[in-house]
Amino acid sequence: MFQPKYEELVTQVTTPAYVFDIDVLCNRIQFIKNKLGNKVQLCYAMKANPFVVKAIENQIDYYEVCSHGEFDICERAGINMNKIVLSGVYKAKHDLEYVIAKYQDTLIYTCESPNQFHMIHEIAKQMNIKVNALLRITTHNQFGMSEDQLCSLIEKRKEFPYINIIGIHHFSGTQRKKINMYKEELEYVDSLILKLENEYGYVPDKLEFGPGFYVEYFQHSKQPYDEEELLDGFVDLLDNLHFQGQITIELGRFIAATCGNYYTDIVDYKVNDVPYCIVNGGMHQTTYYGQMMAMKIPYYRQLKKKEVQGDYINCNISGSLCTINDNLVKGLTLQNPEVGDIIEFQRVGAYAMCEGISLFLSRDLPSVYLYSNKEGLQLQRARFETNILNFKQ
Repeated sequence: MFQPKYEELVTQVTTPAYVFDIDVLCNRIQFIKNKLGNKVQLCYAMKANPFVVKAIENQIDYYEVCSHGEFDICERAGINMNKIVLSGVYKAKHDLEYVIAKYQDTLIYTCESPNQFHMIHEIAKQMNIKVNALLRITTHNQFGMSEDQLCSLIEKRKEFPYINIIGIHHFSGTQRKKINMYKEELEYVDSLILKLENEYGYVPDKLEFGPGFYVEYFQHSKQPYDEEELLDGFVDLLDNLHFQGQITIELGRFIAATCGNYYTDIVDYKVNDVPYCIVNGGMHQTTYYGQMMAMKIPYYRQLKKKEVQGDYINCNISGSLCTINDNLVKGLTLQNPEVGDIIEFQRVGAYAMCEGISLFLSRDLPSVYLYSNKEGLQLQRARFETNILNFKQ
C-alpha cells in the first residue's frame, strides 16, 4: 500500500489529495475472483471510483456504467465496449441513439422499466440493429420493474425482434454482511427464473447479481466479520442454484474501498473546550458510509514533519467549510498535533471522492493520483477550481 513518509509525501503530492494504489486494487480483484471461482464473472460498478477504470481493464469482465458521463469516461479511456453494461434508472433517448448507432450490438443494455425497454427497442428498430438486454427486477424501490411487468415482456418477447433478452439483473443494497440476506434474494431470483422457464419457455443466459458486500471502514467494530467466510458462504449459495447459466457478480465498494488514501494538512490547531485540528479538506471531499456524527474512528495515520516526542491528544478533526457539520472525526488520537502535520485517511478508494458536496463554498477539488510500484505516482487530476462552475461573469 502507498504509505510514504512525510518527506516523501510533501515532495510528491499537493494536499488535499487522493492516492489510489493500483497494485492493492488489482490484488483485491484477484482475491475476489479466486474466492468466487472461474464460473463467476466480475462486473465493476465504476461509480465507486471512475479514476481507475483503465488501470483494471485486464482484471475486470464488465463495467456497470450508469450515466452518459460515465460512458464518456469509458470512451476516453478506450475501454473495450464488449465490457460495458449500460445501466441506469434514467437513460436519455439522445444518449441511447448515440450509443446504439456507434456501437450497435456490442454493449449490454439494462432495462429498468417497460418504458425504457420499449424506447431501446424502438431505437434499435429504426437502426435495424438487434441489441442485447438484461431486464432488471425491482427490489421494492425505484429501480427495476415489477415481476408482473418483467413476465409480460418475457411472454411477449417475440413481438420485440430488435431486443435479445439475455438475462435478469438484480441488485438491492450495499454494506450487507448477513448471509441469510443473500440466500433469500438468490432463492427469489432462482424461483423467478424457474417460473420464466416453466410458464414462458424462457431460459436466460445470464444473471447479473449485486450482493452489496460489506466493507469495514471503522476501527473497533462491535460486530466484526470474516469476509473470507462470507465469500465462501456466498459461493455455496451459488452452487445450489437451479440456474445454470452465466453468473456475473456486480461489485463496486467491495472492490475499490481499500485501495485509496486521502491526505489533508492540519492548517490550524486550537482548543475550544476540546482540541480542534482544522484541515484543508473536509466533508465535501471525503465521506465514510456509516459514519455517525463523526463519532466512529476510521483507519488513519498521522504524518509529522519530524519524529518528536509528545503527548497523545484526542482531537476533533474539522474541515474547511463554514458549517458546524464539517467534522470528519471526533476524538481522533494524534501525537502532539501541529500545523503542517498530514492526516492520512485510509480505505477511501470507493465513493469518497465523488459523494461529497464538492461545490459548496467553491473550494478547489483535490488532486487525484494513481500509484503502482512499477509506475510510481502519476497525476490523474490536478487541483481544479470550482468557483468557475458556481459563477461565470
